Amino acid sequence: MAKEKITGAEAMMRSLEYQGVKTLFGYPGGSIMPTFDALYHHRDTLNHILVRHEQGAAHAAQGFARVSGEVGVCLVTSGPGATNTITGIADAMIDSTPIVVIAGQVGASFLGTDAFQEVDLVGVTQPITKWSYQIRRAEDVAWAVARAFYIAKSGRPGPVVLDFAKNAQVEMVDYEPMKLDFIRSYDPEPNPDKESLQEAAELINNAQRPLVLVGQGVELGNAQDELRAFIEKADMPCGCTLLGLSAIPTSHPLNKGMLGMHGNLGPNVKTNECDVLIAVGMRFDDRVTGKLDTYAKQAKIIHLDIDHSEIDKNVKVDVPVLGNCKHTLAMLTQLIRENKHSEWIDSFTEYEKTEYEHVISKEIHPAGGALNMGEVVRAVSEASNNEAVLVTDVGQNQMMAARYFKYSKNRSIVTSGGLGTMGFGLPAA
Repeated sequence: MAKEKITGAEAMMRSLEYQGVKTLFGYPGGSIMPTFDALYHHRDTLNHILVRHEQGAAHAAQGFARVSGEVGVCLVTSGPGATNTITGIADAMIDSTPIVVIAGQVGASFLGTDAFQEVDLVGVTQPITKWSYQIRRAEDVAWAVARAFYIAKSGRPGPVVLDFAKNAQVEMVDYEPMKLDFIRSYDPEPNPDKESLQEAAELINNAQRPLVLVGQGVELGNAQDELRAFIEKADMPCGCTLLGLSAIPTSHPLNKGMLGMHGNLGPNVKTNECDVLIAVGMRFDDRVTGKLDTYAKQAKIIHLDIDHSEIDKNVKVDVPVLGNCKHTLAMLTQLIRENKHSEWIDSFTEYEKTEYEHVISKEIHPAGGALNMGEVVRAVSEASNNEAVLVTDVGQNQMMAARYFKYSKNRSIVTSGGLGTMGFGLPAA
């Protein structure tokens, strides 16, 4: 493709289109105005959704990314506009959500002078992003955008920040689009170790009471089919983390409900009775484990994860299996034997009956009085044929929604997990 001389702002718009972006969320301001001016000429191809606060733009980008599987994009101005996105960026980091935040910045010649609406956005966001970069020259736009999208969506996804200096927006550049699929020293998807897979398969084949913990990594890796094949072949019950709830249908007979302090009775009790615990794309969050010194001490633990830093971070594991769970689950399924664990699975029944009798039935079928939260959530779920995307804010409503909503489709729960951000629900929806 022949090079064409255009402004850095126009190069930004074309680079976003080249990455397949069709929707972005934002709020204009002085230091990003040249880019918004360029956006006007792309209004037929780039749908900009105007928010009323930059934090809302970040959460909206998160909601978009979580449901679509694409990278969410937001466009904001410098200073307070940029700092208003910090909560959304931190939320995206801890929940592994791929977003790219493009923020205006004062001109390069003003950097470090405490100019109007200047803030060191790269310095502020480095600890809560996968990558944070300042674009000071128009010629760096195509490269920076290509790198940003590759980092945001590859491996364990997460947020990226591009700090876009105003001079770089108005400078002219010979534009040429760029794609990127490799960065030296960045290994987003480690190759699975065959010995670890064999060790894991041996533990599973010899297990009498296996339990699978399903995390959001199954959704992020688009490994829902591989998960079902895995648990069905070896007849293993599973429990889901909050963000992993829609990775397997609620109605699946091997799905025993939500894990953790607000979860279902059966999978929580059985965590401390199983002999092999298989964690898939989850990070052993404290809301799932409770006290670590009493968590699943009787079990051999297998941990499938794409991020090496999660291995042994909270819970010491016996067999780590590194890699994208879409691949590692498929490889492990080939190695395990077909099995039946009827007695083990039946042992969940008494806890399910107890919980239903003493908690669930009273919540969703109250004898009278005011409406219950669980009753309303279940009614909405059933009215939508259990096919709706559930978006929640944070708190008691979130936990009741997670417990009483039913999921039949992938990527159908959108909520703030690790950061617990109040005000997440409406913009994410």
